[in-house]
Amino acid sequence: MAKVTVVGAGNVGATAADVLAYREIANEVVLVDIKEGFAEGKALDIWQKAPINLYDTRTVGSTNDYSKTANSDVVIITSGLPRKPGMSRDDLIATNAGIVKSVTENVVKYSPEAVIIIVSNPLDVMTYQAHITSEFPRTKVMGMAGILDTARYRAFLAEELNVSPKDIQAVLMGGHGDTMVPLPRYTTVGGIPVTELIDADKLEAIVQRTKTGGGELVKLMGTSAWYAPGSASAQMAEAIIKDQRRVFPVCVKLEGEYGIDNCYLGVPVVLGKNGVEKIIELDLNEEEMALLKTSEKHVKEVMDVLEKM
Repeated sequence: MAKVTVVGAGNVGATAADVLAYREIANEVVLVDIKEGFAEGKALDIWQKAPINLYDTRTVGSTNDYSKTANSDVVIITSGLPRKPGMSRDDLIATNAGIVKSVTENVVKYSPEAVIIIVSNPLDVMTYQAHITSEFPRTKVMGMAGILDTARYRAFLAEELNVSPKDIQAVLMGGHGDTMVPLPRYTTVGGIPVTELIDADKLEAIVQRTKTGGGELVKLMGTSAWYAPGSASAQMAEAIIKDQRRVFPVCVKLEGEYGIDNCYLGVPVVLGKNGVEKIIELDLNEEEMALLKTSEKHVKEVMDVLEKM
């Protein structure tokens, strides 16, 4: 009997809960929010869709009552303020760190065996916050960014090449935001290296668009994206619950991998029942390594801001 809790019933959290239910990834999905009745309403709406979309997953809502989340296998934390136009991810740090800290304390109290997935921004540093608060091993506290970033990258490539997004595989590393490191050398279309199918300048334009993909949506809608991030976090939960051992880019604490220590960065990992089963170390070239080091520098700067608070 698999159980997943999603904390934060806003757009991202509700989408995650919906995907988890619709795809029958868990037997029970618990939505938690601080706003009175909000999680209960969303959970009820998703449950009322079960006879239409034909699934058995029970969705339950709760206003700040974490006892309902007890013994969750996976907990997805989406809580925090979303970005508004003109805000950087880092602007959110003070408010969201406090929120993530208190949520994590509640989660750990009721689900000491859970794997925690962070979606709150600024992503890399909120993963750090959850890790130090929970005192869980690094394999059980991770951030969702890489799957979303590669999905954007793959969607843009599918459009440009006019092929199915199903056939595009990609690896992307580093921080979530402007210093992310897309790796065209590790991008394939049906097994064919993407560099053989697209001009260098077009590929570079897609890489740049991917880096600012979140900002593009904030500008258009006045708020952050939710369908893709919500679905991405559900996909991570699925890999863990079903012990699929999928290879995904995930934000995790590095302890010497890639020559980087004590920093939360997106790297390819194997995701299974214990969380991060393995961190994959790619043989990066000098240029790629330099980009990763730039990403590390940026994340560590924000980690320092958090530590000084």
